[in-house]
Amino acid sequence: MADVSPSARPRARTRYRRRLRSRIILGFVLLGFGLSLMLALATNSVRDRVEDELVTDVMNRNIDEIGRLYFANPTGEPEVPVNQYRARVVTPDKFERLREEQPEWFALGDGIHTVSGNNDDGTPFAYRLAVRKTPQAWFFLAMDLTEAERGRRRTNRELAGVVVFFTALSLVIGWWSASRVMSPVLELANRLKRSRGELSEPLANDFADDEVGQLAAALDEYSNRLTHVVQRDREFNADVSHELRTPLAVIRGAIELLLAKSDLDEKSRNRLLRIQRAEQQCTDLISALLLLSRNERGQGTTDVARVAEQLLDAHRAQLGGKPVTLRIEGNRGLMADAPEAAVTVALNNLIGNAVKYTAEGEVVVRLQPRSVEVVDSGPGLSAEDAARLFERGYRGTHAGHSQGGGIGLSIVRRLCELYGWDVRVTPGDVRGVVATLTFG
Repeated sequence: MADVSPSARPRARTRYRRRLRSRIILGFVLLGFGLSLMLALATNSVRDRVEDELVTDVMNRNIDEIGRLYFANPTGEPEVPVNQYRARVVTPDKFERLREEQPEWFALGDGIHTVSGNNDDGTPFAYRLAVRKTPQAWFFLAMDLTEAERGRRRTNRELAGVVVFFTALSLVIGWWSASRVMSPVLELANRLKRSRGELSEPLANDFADDEVGQLAAALDEYSNRLTHVVQRDREFNADVSHELRTPLAVIRGAIELLLAKSDLDEKSRNRLLRIQRAEQQCTDLISALLLLSRNERGQGTTDVARVAEQLLDAHRAQLGGKPVTLRIEGNRGLMADAPEAAVTVALNNLIGNAVKYTAEGEVVVRLQPRSVEVVDSGPGLSAEDAARLFERGYRGTHAGHSQGGGIGLSIVRRLCELYGWDVRVTPGDVRGVVATLTFG
């Protein structure tokens, strides 16, 4: 099973989105390219159709004229040039000769045909051929398409250049338009970045009464509501912290007075010590939650080994005959740059989970140069637990009827995010779980 940590939890897939400026430019480029390409294709199609109609009409009129001239003077030259075309008249006595010399002409019927192929030297040729067959003679009129094809290729190249030109022009126009359109949006974004979430003056005053101005006004309204909510939340947390600390201080003073009595029996002393540890745990938890609610780091340096030993002593007193050994090993010089309350809450949740889910065996706290490991011999982690371990309110499949609201590890995760720590849970070598808290 792979490591599980808050930073490695499954995250929702996010689609890649282009910046708005890029999308505007891309839209202009695609529009310019599409319109110019359709115009070029339409121009090419119209040109071909008009050219085909003109050539067909001219060839029909010329071949009719050849027939008229031939019938007016049958003894004339049978092959004559007419209007820059090559004309040929084949009399019945030469039909067989035509079959041998040009079988493709012999097989063609009346109409306009396109003939293509390759010369003896391998060069391609193409021409239009008008055919009129009568009992008295067969009339052929050929038009060479070489120059026409050359002109068509040149026109296509020029049309391609037109498409490239207008696409580039669209890019320039899109770039300019995007800069003009995005200028107020970027100004609004920069104002928000510089403000760092605290707006000293309304944003809407500096923008025109357009869509961006409406967005700025909406952000002003949202900022005001958020400021009020944060202020009320801070006041509430401060009030709750103060109100809770007062009775806890009373409890602490009363316990210290009771523990100072010399006639106190051992059973009562142990109970009072347990109450004292619970009071200290509540005090540390209130301090840590107050820091989390304010999203601010507390100052201080904490001896992790001393905190771990205190926590292990507290959990030993709560085992109640459970066959579990709690011990600490490793370097005692590990120091955390954080208040003792934050370190205590984070480490106590990890040790508490290990003790809770270990029916028998041992829980070992190993001190490393920059981290602390909590190793237990419990049942380990299921796949579902591994995926949702640090979710708020989630209780693992081994929780059963045990007490707890499933928020301990979520508090650990939030403390790690606040102080730049890292927490991860991995399966043990044989069984159980290894929880590692690394101090940044």
